[in-house]
Amino acid sequence: TNMGKRMLRDPFRRVVFSAAISFSLNLLYALYHGVLGIINLSIWFTVLCAYYTVLATMRFCTVLCGRKGGPVSSADAAYFTMKLSGVLLVLLSIVLASVNYVSLSQNIAAKYDEIIMITIAVYTFSKLAAVIVKAVRQHENPSPLLAVIRNIGYAEVAAAVLTLQRSMLVSFGSMNNEQAHIMNMLTGAAVCIFVLVLGIRMIGRGMRK
Repeated sequence: TNMGKRMLRDPFRRVVFSAAISFSLNLLYALYHGVLGIINLSIWFTVLCAYYTVLATMRFCTVLCGRKGGPVSSADAAYFTMKLSGVLLVLLSIVLASVNYVSLSQNIAAKYDEIIMITIAVYTFSKLAAVIVKAVRQHENPSPLLAVIRNIGYAEVAAAVLTLQRSMLVSFGSMNNEQAHIMNMLTGAAVCIFVLVLGIRMIGRGMRK
């Protein structure tokens, strides 16, 4: 199809299309956890709904900007999207801090058997590798919209690594409860600070441009 040809020939369209798929998944996860939060009156599911809602909102903004202008889209629109996404990343760091606090205070962590846990670990590290490859490939690309999409990916992968760590510590039980609690607390703080710094940098860059 014509759309398929454009997708194959234009790396920018492929990135925006990938962001559109991720937006759809984030929106479904947000709705799913929102319904569970209402049914179970659960703070845990509510904060997870807020997390995926923020992710979906950021990706919707990038997809909307990409569809309107393409790779040579208006600089004003692209940098406005960067500033808005930066603000949302700051909000996301607060949501992540809430998720981490609830999980630590209520000792919430998903426990899986060894095969499922290894599968989740492989998937998470595959996402991490994909983000690194994308960063290397697009390093010289000046597009602010691609920079926004990359930063959203960094934040999502950082949160995924934190979730993976919590599940692995519970599933494999190599540490006692106190050691696992300290490690989860430190990693959670590092992830929240990382996402916060990403957001502040994006806001600063958008305002300077």
